[in-house]
Amino acid sequence: MKTIILFLSVIVFLPGYSSHAQQDTIMIRYIDYGNIPYFAWGSGIGITSPDSIYQFNIRFRMQNQVSMNFHEEQVDNLQARVRRFRLRFDGYVVDPHITYVIQLAFANEDITDFVDDNPPNIVRDAIIFYSPNRSWSFGFGQGKLPGNRERINSSGGLQLPDRSTANGVFNIDRDFGLQAIYRTVFDNPFQFVFKGALTTGEGRNWVSSPGFNISYTARIELLPFGYFSSGGDFFQGDLIREKEPKLSIAAAYNFNDDAERTAGQRGQLLYENRNINNYFADFLFKYNGWAFATEFLKRNAKDPVTFDPEYPEKVRFVYNGYGFTFQGSYNFPGDYEIVGRYSATRADDEIAIYVPQKSDYYTLGFNKYFRGHTFKLQLDATYIRSSVLNVVQADESWNVRFQIELGI
Repeated sequence: MKTIILFLSVIVFLPGYSSHAQQDTIMIRYIDYGNIPYFAWGSGIGITSPDSIYQFNIRFRMQNQVSMNFHEEQVDNLQARVRRFRLRFDGYVVDPHITYVIQLAFANEDITDFVDDNPPNIVRDAIIFYSPNRSWSFGFGQGKLPGNRERINSSGGLQLPDRSTANGVFNIDRDFGLQAIYRTVFDNPFQFVFKGALTTGEGRNWVSSPGFNISYTARIELLPFGYFSSGGDFFQGDLIREKEPKLSIAAAYNFNDDAERTAGQRGQLLYENRNINNYFADFLFKYNGWAFATEFLKRNAKDPVTFDPEYPEKVRFVYNGYGFTFQGSYNFPGDYEIVGRYSATRADDEIAIYVPQKSDYYTLGFNKYFRGHTFKLQLDATYIRSSVLNVVQADESWNVRFQIELGI
């Protein structure tokens, strides 16, 4: 308890700085800086060649975290770690319409793969985009799939130290292949965005797979009141303090043909391949410091449990079931923020003997922003309740986390 009070005191009494809104970094690439190095918060350090043939930009961010888990009124474990450390490079080559994004990860949790004998995997994004006009963008390479909004959001733009449990179970993460984005530029407020992807279906840095199996992903976003300020629909919290109400309603679908891994693009290798369907829907509203978001995620595969042919007692399975998240926040003047989140997962009966059938996470968090999401302090506490099939008494535990994030 003394530790929690100390963390709260740090957040409340540290001297305040004016928080700057998140930058629309895509537009930064089109500014002609000549050959003078430039710096901008949220856009990093960069340089443009004298002949404007290329622009190079570099950024970093780190998340240093301490967390404690409590079970049956005892401290179960204490973790002190670099939760994330990322380097990002972006810019353009030959023409401002040809851009690239490279992101490397160096913290243990970012490079670990669940597949046996896989080497450390530091490449998260390596993708080239061609944007012929304001509406269209085409990408080739490895990057995030257009699945659920919480996963598409950068981990550097989160209100809480990590994403929800529903996202952790059901997200489709990254993959290699082709992507396309279409954004409307109507004169009236109503706009929409369509995103599609044809990818390998096996996730990050996968070398090859037998046969010809493709993962298909599509997402549509409806924005009845127009686009959010400075890309505010893809970072959490209303740090911009939207002057007009902004709303996004979105749905996405992913079909992973003959997937090799337990979560499609993630997880261990299945003993037999399975076709996996993923369904997503999300809602986001922001206005004058208030932000509300909700997501629904569902995964389904026929015959999800697979057995080792040599040792039938060993099983690996697709997590069939669904999850949902509700998250709300208010950003006070001075950029102090309070956040509440409820997230849950529900496993289908056919796999409920292997995982908790019900998991519920209740989280309350406090943030202090010094420079938007690029420099912030975060403290949260989570109550966790998990129920196993045919067991009356649910398992209960607590988790408390403190995190400092710093980046450029």
